[in-house]
Amino acid sequence: MSARKIIIIGAAGRDFHNFNTFYRGNPAYNVVAFTAAQIPDIAGRKYPASLAGELYPDGIPIYDQADLEKLIKELDADECVFSYSDVPYPFVMGIGARVNAAGADFSLLGHKNTMIKSTKPVVAVGAVRTGCGKSQTSRRVTEALMAKGLKVIAIRHPMPYGDLEAQKVQRFAEIGDLAANSCTIEEMEEYEPHIARGNVIYAGVDYEAIVRAAENDPRGCDVILWDGGNNDFPFYKPDLMIAVVDPHRPGHELSYYPGEVTLRIADVAVINKIDSADFDNIQTVRENIAKINPSATVIEAASTIKVDKPEVIRGKRVLVIEDGPTLTHGEMKIGAGIVAAKRFGAAEIIDPRPYAVGRLAETFKIYPNIGCLLPAMGYGEQQMQDLSATIEATDCDAVVIATPIDLGRIIKISKPNTRVEYSLQEIGRPNMDDVLEGFIEKIKKA
Repeated sequence: MSARKIIIIGAAGRDFHNFNTFYRGNPAYNVVAFTAAQIPDIAGRKYPASLAGELYPDGIPIYDQADLEKLIKELDADECVFSYSDVPYPFVMGIGARVNAAGADFSLLGHKNTMIKSTKPVVAVGAVRTGCGKSQTSRRVTEALMAKGLKVIAIRHPMPYGDLEAQKVQRFAEIGDLAANSCTIEEMEEYEPHIARGNVIYAGVDYEAIVRAAENDPRGCDVILWDGGNNDFPFYKPDLMIAVVDPHRPGHELSYYPGEVTLRIADVAVINKIDSADFDNIQTVRENIAKINPSATVIEAASTIKVDKPEVIRGKRVLVIEDGPTLTHGEMKIGAGIVAAKRFGAAEIIDPRPYAVGRLAETFKIYPNIGCLLPAMGYGEQQMQDLSATIEATDCDAVVIATPIDLGRIIKISKPNTRVEYSLQEIGRPNMDDVLEGFIEKIKKA
């Protein structure tokens, strides 16, 4: 029988991992193409031969998802495998309808065929949506483990926006490593907080090679922390799975892919932001957790904020900048920056849309519901320039920066500005120390 022709529908992350773990080296399948969505400037490239393996001496082309039906017909594809995250169920099945109408089968890969087993204990942190507070939860877990004397190596869900071959395995131990690897703003937002806390973080493209390097890191490794991106389920088999849910978006934990998967496989569910969410919405999330994963331990937490210069906000007309993906495909309408602006007495929150230029103006057209927030988009040099130009053009007194990194270190901001930092604070018991206690005991006995 001839090899089954596969198109992997992705966004430069889960798609590559699915290929590496299930299709690479498997003569029963012939992956004829990847398609790309969500992330700009991915289409038109190739998944390189050095990563694709001996069955693909010319690599694998990456096309725009908009051309899916055309590709199915021209490449005579038998099956399309959906492989990206943070999308509502109607969207997923809308893609499925397009695929079936074009004559191909439509499928999703589960964790049995895609999770890699580490030789080290793994704590995995995921979320049901982008912007739930997954990163601050990861930081809280890391700090708790390090406080017990354990050497933690973090591995981040992929963000390979540059040279895929060069990004096969990336190690970040110092702030200077970010510039050396030509990281985008999106990458720095995820890597820098780990580095600042003194632990090493890995990322890249080939997650089998990555975990083996992490297990043997020169600084030592007692625990792998999987710092999941979007709302994807882990690439590694976890010994402890933590999922974060967001009561600002009640019901999304049951209506987004693969966020519901993440919650269903969780040992621990963290209901974050209870300090700023409506009680009814918190109760909805509680009930949904009990419905689909009644055995999960539930932790309730606040997303506490800290502003380094409150006087920059008080009585001023402010521009609020938030994490880009959280506002775009994460669909968040309120974040730490807005909370800080209101809490510390801003006179007005300025709408940046009339001042947006270049790629940022395009972003607002693609995601019209962002509202009076500026997404810190920085997937490439042009987007960074457009972000800086938009900030400079906006008619405001001051800038509130609620991104995980010091944006002023990366781009020019001449206006008075202040940073908003946020952290996870558990309310009552059980807390993170409680759920980690048994996990840590097992490590020490081993």
